[in-house]
Amino acid sequence: MTAPFTAATGSDIRVRFCPSPTGTPHVGLIRTALFNWAYARHNGGKLVFRIEDTDAARDSEESYEQILDALRWLRLDWDEGVEVGGPHGPYRQSERSDLYDDVIAKLRASGHVYESYVTPEEMEARNKAAGRDPKQGYDNHERDLTEAERQAFRDEGRQPALRLRVPDRDLSFEDLVRGEITFKQGTFPDFVVVRPNGKPLYTFTNPVDDALMGITHVLRGEDLLSSTPRQIALYEALYEVGITSFIPRFGHMPYVMGEGNKKLSKRDPESNLFHHRAAGMVPEGLLNYLALLGWSIAPDRDVFTSDEMVAAFDVVDVNPNPARFDHKKAEAINGDHIRLLDADDFRARLLPYLDGMVADPPTPEEERVLTAAAPLVQERMQLLGEAPALLGFLFTADDDLVVEDDALASLKGDTAEVLRAGTAALEGLQNWDTASIEAALRTALIDEMGLKPRVAFGPLRVAVSGRRISPPLFESMEILGKESTLTRLRRLADR
Repeated sequence: MTAPFTAATGSDIRVRFCPSPTGTPHVGLIRTALFNWAYARHNGGKLVFRIEDTDAARDSEESYEQILDALRWLRLDWDEGVEVGGPHGPYRQSERSDLYDDVIAKLRASGHVYESYVTPEEMEARNKAAGRDPKQGYDNHERDLTEAERQAFRDEGRQPALRLRVPDRDLSFEDLVRGEITFKQGTFPDFVVVRPNGKPLYTFTNPVDDALMGITHVLRGEDLLSSTPRQIALYEALYEVGITSFIPRFGHMPYVMGEGNKKLSKRDPESNLFHHRAAGMVPEGLLNYLALLGWSIAPDRDVFTSDEMVAAFDVVDVNPNPARFDHKKAEAINGDHIRLLDADDFRARLLPYLDGMVADPPTPEEERVLTAAAPLVQERMQLLGEAPALLGFLFTADDDLVVEDDALASLKGDTAEVLRAGTAALEGLQNWDTASIEAALRTALIDEMGLKPRVAFGPLRVAVSGRRISPPLFESMEILGKESTLTRLRRLADR
């Protein structure tokens, strides 16, 4: 009897996120974490977070800490696993070798795995002798070696690998994203699960951990689809020796593509999650965008909260086609989430991006400026990283303000005349507020001098902010104060 696939639903659903701690977190990896998290939360099930750290040459504690940092920043929590514990620990593969040894012993005793001594050269020679492609690989010829034949190899000093005896039939499963998939008998041979040095391979440890942890649904990247029949073959062996009572259901997420429709590689800056955080994406915006890489909440809606995603998410709605990471769309969605933040929250989130301009904590004067200025930029920012360019002039001493070349190049007409007229109009103002500033400047520059608004106000914007693009001009002048505003207008007029 073959092992049944799980029928778990609702709170019985158990999913896992099991990265290897190599390098910085990749957006494709975090998208996988997000879909597993949303599926668990939608169903009231459990998310298990374990670390696959058996590759000592590539794994690092730094990478492990970065994965934790990424999940915490994005507020993706887990129910069992590293840092929180649970009944199926330890949750790092490097600490689970005793468990693997026990499973290997059971599979050896039952005949599901067998010793394999063949060398790559011998494998190639066998294929040639049989008229097959020399590179075809293993032909399962050691399944029925006698004990005497095995002993002869040992006497030569050979150490055996262990291979799983693969069922001699087609292996089929219903992919939650892609539908029915069948791997024909003979698609792959009996494969190595334990190296000659006694170390089990990923194709062994990953399904064994899933089995021991009761994982019911394996939601992972499309790049792992080709390993699924091997995992099912191993699951059938684990079922027959009583280690599990079911095979999990599988769902394979689409590739995340970069520019030119190539798979987004770890070397692309866009793939680095922290690159987006440094640029000023907020967790709500990045999560929303990552969700759109293969899923949507509705045909005509792109912006939603994590709670709304949880309420609507089902893995069967994931699109199997590759999803392209579109930087502009990601930033636009981030801008929408910036506008959804309340004023105090938005102001607090700006502070790390104003490091070096604003004290930590801000002085009372900096707090006043930030409180007044933040609403002016919240409506126009796509990324928090735009804060220094948009707000820096408000935290810069008048003499230190740098007027940028492209701002100067944008000015038309007699800039000095416009600045002097603007200065004269503002000098006599009694009430220094936005409405009074605007009225005085419109009267002097538009009504009396007959200038178009762009010609009238462009030089004032450049003088006050040093930039071609800034927050609204009259509000900026009010925040800056009368003395600083006039000093800056005179300074540019005298250049």
